[in-house]
Amino acid sequence: MLAANSKDHVDCVSRVVRNADRLPQAPVPSLIFDSWRRSMEQHHLDPGSLQGPRILSEPRLKECRERAELFMRIASEAVGQLHHRVRQADYCVMLTDAQGQTIDHRVDTAIRTDCRKAGLYLGTCWSEAEEGTCGVATVLTSKAAVTVHKRDHFRAAFISLTCSAAPIFDPQGNLLGVMDASALKSPDDRRSQHLVRQMVAQSAQAIENAFFMHSARQHWVLQAHSTPGYVDSQPDLLLAWDQDGRLHALNSKARQALRLRFGQVPEHIGEVFDLDALHAVTDQSTQQLNWLGEPGALHVRVNPPRRKPARVVANTQVDPRVEEHLRLAVRVKDRNLPVLVQGETGAGKEVFARQLHERSARREGPFVAVNCAAIPENLIESELFGYVAGAFTGASSKGMPGLLVQADGGTLFLDEIGDMPLALQTRLLRVMAEGEVAPLGAAKTRAVNIQVICASHRDLAALVSEGRFREDLYFRLGCARFCLPPLRERSDKLALINGLVTQEARGGGISVGIAPAALELLLGYAWPGNV
Repeated sequence: MLAANSKDHVDCVSRVVRNADRLPQAPVPSLIFDSWRRSMEQHHLDPGSLQGPRILSEPRLKECRERAELFMRIASEAVGQLHHRVRQADYCVMLTDAQGQTIDHRVDTAIRTDCRKAGLYLGTCWSEAEEGTCGVATVLTSKAAVTVHKRDHFRAAFISLTCSAAPIFDPQGNLLGVMDASALKSPDDRRSQHLVRQMVAQSAQAIENAFFMHSARQHWVLQAHSTPGYVDSQPDLLLAWDQDGRLHALNSKARQALRLRFGQVPEHIGEVFDLDALHAVTDQSTQQLNWLGEPGALHVRVNPPRRKPARVVANTQVDPRVEEHLRLAVRVKDRNLPVLVQGETGAGKEVFARQLHERSARREGPFVAVNCAAIPENLIESELFGYVAGAFTGASSKGMPGLLVQADGGTLFLDEIGDMPLALQTRLLRVMAEGEVAPLGAAKTRAVNIQVICASHRDLAALVSEGRFREDLYFRLGCARFCLPPLRERSDKLALINGLVTQEARGGGISVGIAPAALELLLGYAWPGNV
């Protein structure tokens, strides 16, 4: 049965839609009213329905995410950054595809269950045909940033929510998806959401620009902004053209600006800017440039195409096995699952872990590396978990936060996990299960949001059989296991050797080459050492 306030909302929606022709003015913005009307008359939805949002099946969700893998990978950093900015106000962040299906999301543990009940979760469908008026659906129909606040929602089940959302377009102007920040509770005044909507729109624009730069890397690209300091970091306008001057791609702001100034989107860059003036800024410096035949200067930078490397270089830059491990590990890590890296001593497990962190959604967060074999057993607990002032004799008078807390919001890399004492394994398991840390001597726990990468050169399964490693921790850590090939078996030794020589030479301010005989010796060496 509907609560009284929900019933009032259902009555209001029904009355407004059915009596629209007789009302001098709808009590909601026209964008919301139009959506209410479509929801009822076109989609035949019931505003009083108690049915929860539709959630995609696991196979269907997997299919959607795989289809949008490039989009998700490019968007991941901005999704994480936006959540970091709004999480303290209990917002969750969702990324949907062009059909309104949630393909990525960020939510804190404290509100995860309530958000899931409200449909703010991975795999939920927020199209207008499914749920009526809501943040994502209204963006899908309007193609503009919006806030759908509380009683703006069509369904009474959602009137406690506030949702600010913005569209993300591809370089051809097609909708890629929607960025959304939603909260379960908020002030009644919709003006309280203006800042959140602005942050969501900025994040959506950042994703759009990043997708543009990736897609247009083989073309000339012009970045422009009215303020010179933002040309590189936050360009408003992006245009890409080929060697013949044909425009191939524009971001949404450039598309709007060209339509406003020229009535349509031109086909050639020479219709937008004077070519002689444009050629003068192709040295990748930031300069001023005027619209063709129009007043008003832009600060611009022109980047040349990135030439494709020779085939042999592309095949030898990274060992294909390592690259494939990284590609799969990023997908695992970005689903908040732990990763276990195994391999001989010197196979490059920490290098792999750092690259995995840099490619993951948490690249802006800290990367904290801990060698469990290098810290004395009597100190490792306080190093990891920290302690409060006076927790034990010799403790700092100020206490210490511990490495787990330092990794909050980022990645904790536990090297040589097989050497961790059994008692500490129990505490680590509890941290991973509950997301809370209890410093030594503390009366309260502290919530932490960390992702764990573990590494070991030892056979952990054998350690489990010997009773030296917890079986439950082994299976929790081993959701995804990647075994790195030793350096002597890698196909990218040449690239690694050349890269190291170049790095060392640059540091010394000299130019160095490798003689063919020396290179042959290096490539044939057994390489028992570190990558």
